[in-house]
Amino acid sequence: MDDKTYTFDMEAPVIEPPKTVISLVPSVTESLFDLGLGSRLTAITDYCVRPAVETARLPHIGGTKNPDVGRIIGMNPDLVIANREENRKEDVLALQDAGIPVWVTFPRTVSDAINLLWNVMHVFDETRMVPRVRLIEQTMDWVLRIGEVQAAEKPCRVFVPIWLDPLMTFNANTYPHDVLRVCGATNVFGERERRFPLAADLGEAPAYPADDPRVQGQDTRYPRVSWDEVVVAQPDMVILPSEPFAFTDAHVRLFSRLDIPAAKNNRIILVDGSLLTWHGTRLAYALDTLPALFCPQEN
Repeated sequence: MDDKTYTFDMEAPVIEPPKTVISLVPSVTESLFDLGLGSRLTAITDYCVRPAVETARLPHIGGTKNPDVGRIIGMNPDLVIANREENRKEDVLALQDAGIPVWVTFPRTVSDAINLLWNVMHVFDETRMVPRVRLIEQTMDWVLRIGEVQAAEKPCRVFVPIWLDPLMTFNANTYPHDVLRVCGATNVFGERERRFPLAADLGEAPAYPADDPRVQGQDTRYPRVSWDEVVVAQPDMVILPSEPFAFTDAHVRLFSRLDIPAAKNNRIILVDGSLLTWHGTRLAYALDTLPALFCPQEN
């Protein structure tokens, strides 16, 4: 099947509002419940854990990277909701080949995430939560204005690792980067692209040139960085998320050894990773929690 079928779609590939839905995206699962649409879910992934009580009652069809495609086809849902980043292309194409409509979402900015919520309500013909989504949108506008003022007066330069060995982070072409931006922080590796091969990304070998066939089509949004690069970047804060790598207090102590402002000022902080990486209604919690973390005013 042509790769064009595996693209980010603003609209779902259905004509009528779907009544039976399988979600392969934890953040979408939570959002459907928050939007009053949880009753239409017939199955979810093992990682769809919010809201806890409601998701525990639903059939699970495997992980985000290894769903039971045959079982999904057998359930014949009106719609499967996937995400280009979280789910594998081969699984999506297998479902489409079987005639299952798949909505491949891929929000890369906070605005994309809000637009997805509006589109979900439109596709499902459900408007009860319009005030809630409107409030999220208004909160985003307000937080962004405050963040822009803070960034101009006292920039807060933040490093967010998403893996430890090797260190991995994200650049400006990702959703978590935009969450930082909206909430008033600056991603110290926003302009850093992943280099190939891995040794080059870690500064241990020359990088392939941009026109090298081994580079073409590769995802450059999640660079591996060295500890020396983190020191050179001199972040004011280090945010250690709980996912995809589960950072702990032990890692706070590890980063505290670095010669960076974040360590000197005790601004190495553990956070719920979903605030950075889960789009959808989880954005409301991010907008409520993260701005207060970024370089709070001194007493």
